[in-house]
Amino acid sequence: MAKGAPNIADQLKHVPVSPGVYLWKDANDKVLYVGKSKALRNRMRQYLTGHDSREWIDRMMAEVESFDYVVTATEVEALMLEITLINQLSPPFNVMFRDDKTYPYIALTMSDDFPSIKYTREKKRPGTRYFGPYTDARGARETVDTLRRVIPLCRSTCPEYKGVRASGFQKPRPRPCFDSQLGYGPGVCALAITREDYAVNVRAAISLLEGNSAQLEKELAAQMEAAAADLNYELAARMRNRLAGLDSIKKRQAVVSDSDAAYDVIGIVREETIAAVYVLIVREGKVLHSNDYILDKGFDVNYESLVTTFIGRYYADAGQVPAEIIFDARPAPLSVDDQKTLEAYLTARRRELTENPRAARVRLTTPARGTKKKLLDMATRNAGHALLRFKVRTHYDTARLNEALLQLESALALDVPPLRIESFDISTLHGTNSVGSMVVFSNGRADKSSYRRFKIKGEYDQSNDVAMMHEVLSRRFSEKNLGDERFGRTPDLLLIDGGKPQLSAVLAALEELGVEGVAVAGLAKREEELWTSWSDEAIVLADGSPSLYLVKRIRDEAHRFAIEYHRKLRAKAMTASILDEVSGIGPKRRKALIRHFGSFKKLRAASLGELAEAPGITQEIASDLHSLLHALD
Repeated sequence: MAKGAPNIADQLKHVPVSPGVYLWKDANDKVLYVGKSKALRNRMRQYLTGHDSREWIDRMMAEVESFDYVVTATEVEALMLEITLINQLSPPFNVMFRDDKTYPYIALTMSDDFPSIKYTREKKRPGTRYFGPYTDARGARETVDTLRRVIPLCRSTCPEYKGVRASGFQKPRPRPCFDSQLGYGPGVCALAITREDYAVNVRAAISLLEGNSAQLEKELAAQMEAAAADLNYELAARMRNRLAGLDSIKKRQAVVSDSDAAYDVIGIVREETIAAVYVLIVREGKVLHSNDYILDKGFDVNYESLVTTFIGRYYADAGQVPAEIIFDARPAPLSVDDQKTLEAYLTARRRELTENPRAARVRLTTPARGTKKKLLDMATRNAGHALLRFKVRTHYDTARLNEALLQLESALALDVPPLRIESFDISTLHGTNSVGSMVVFSNGRADKSSYRRFKIKGEYDQSNDVAMMHEVLSRRFSEKNLGDERFGRTPDLLLIDGGKPQLSAVLAALEELGVEGVAVAGLAKREEELWTSWSDEAIVLADGSPSLYLVKRIRDEAHRFAIEYHRKLRAKAMTASILDEVSGIGPKRRKALIRHFGSFKKLRAASLGELAEAPGITQEIASDLHSLLHALD
């Protein structure tokens, strides 16, 4: 709840039910979060009433002291303003690019009489056409160099070009610059080319940067053939060299489709509080280039928010917006209203960039099959690799785990950081095939070689988890196992799935066994609270904190390991009981059958003839077995 909640609740009564942008602020008037809505008052009330289920909302609202809002005419305007304000203010609770550097672009100074080309990280200026952004700076520089070998253009950094530009292109130099002599420049510095001819080059460069190379290739080939026919071999050689340069650009672009369609493909991979996005730019059936970004939010925000925020901010700065943008909506589809608003905003951006008010509408799609689905899978895989590279480069995992262990030491008042944590869980079905699991995390990482599983031996009524947990702990900390090197040393922390009842059972088992000096905590699933023997109050770890993510991950891993073993025992028991019903199949033949077919699933799928061919199985037994197995269908 916000600190100034009553006052804020009163103020919200005067907020209109209109589209707009809202800004939550702290006591120092710092903006904590920027959001948009088609109905401001209704959306802002959800933050106070608890109807917003995002984990970090309570943490943010505890800091909120005031708010501001801006009314807009439409939802699209609200989205545009939201993106602008997030870029300007960098609110801590919004999704942000983790690497906040400016990304490079390739730019053409279109306001000049003779536009120049440049590699730049500048903020966008009026009268300049931008292509990008590029996250591969070297690739962007190489693209500029290669493009100038194909289409002669002046560099913005060329001293001779700067000089003639300063004179308004009125005072030419007596001789062209060195780039012009090499064929990379058209000789603007000596006014050796007309504005009209130079404009043709600029249009060709724009087309190539947009990924349209087919027409340019035809024109260069025609010019080369015409020059050769006129015996102008010097010009023909220049056209040949430009075709070679164009070919080198095309070779760097992977062909993925025969289609001429243009679209972007966005792959996303999330972890706890971090995510990676990989964007493939596809033009004329080729991957023109790709970009990857690291975001400072992951599972701690909902997927729709992550997707819409990234797409909105990316295309606010992008030099192109294609008519189709592909992303994976399967984790959580966008609401109809959010998708319409985002598509309308992207369409407006596309028409602004192309200076064509009738340019095709932008669609957000999620393909289910075909080439586009394969490209989406490829983008997602590469997002995973981008995230891994970032974590390795920044030691992200190590730093986060160290922080988690120190936070647990402080929150639980432990004597030492819990370098070895053991967690236990029970899995049963009405007291049958009951098992216990033990997972071990060393230095914050899963130590799977130390995992252990226990088949419950005692007879218990229904699913008496407390008694089963007592049995498992009694076996784990028995004198025999404490001296067994395979179980490792005594843990610094025992983490139990459950609240006070489960905690009491563990403490009773340890006391009976005479085990001392082991810290025990129970993680209650409902509120994600930690209970200990030395505190009557629940310990609540901060939402989004490394320590909370670590204990939840350990708890969930113990649960997964227990269920996996329980299902295996159930499947084995079911197989045995079914086969035991067939006359003539005893323990030996049962084992031989499973060994022969490889699994019970394959055994069920076998034909009557295949069953009869199994070792030790007669035609009569095969017939009875086949009838029984298919009675289960």
